[in-house]
Amino acid sequence: MEIKVLGAGCAKCNQLEGLVKQTLQELGKEAKVEKVTDFPTIMSFGVMATPALVVDGKVKVSGRLPSAAEVKGFLG
Repeated sequence: MEIKVLGAGCAKCNQLEGLVKQTLQELGKEAKVEKVTDFPTIMSFGVMATPALVVDGKVKVSGRLPSAAEVKGFLG
C-alpha cells in the first residue's frame, strides 16, 4: 500500500499524517507514508484544496480532515 498525504505543512496536513500513521498501527498494517508538499505534484492528482489523502494512487479525500473511522475505511 502506498499512501501520500498532500499538503503544504499546515496544521491539518500534519494532523492527517499523524492520523494515518496511528490508524496503520491500530490495524497492524505497514505502509510507506509520504508527505508531499510540492504544489505541482499535489495538482497532478487534481487536488485543489489540502489536506488530501491518496491511497495507491487514488485521491480518497481532499479539502478537509477525515474522521478516524473514514481513514480506517480507506486503509482497511
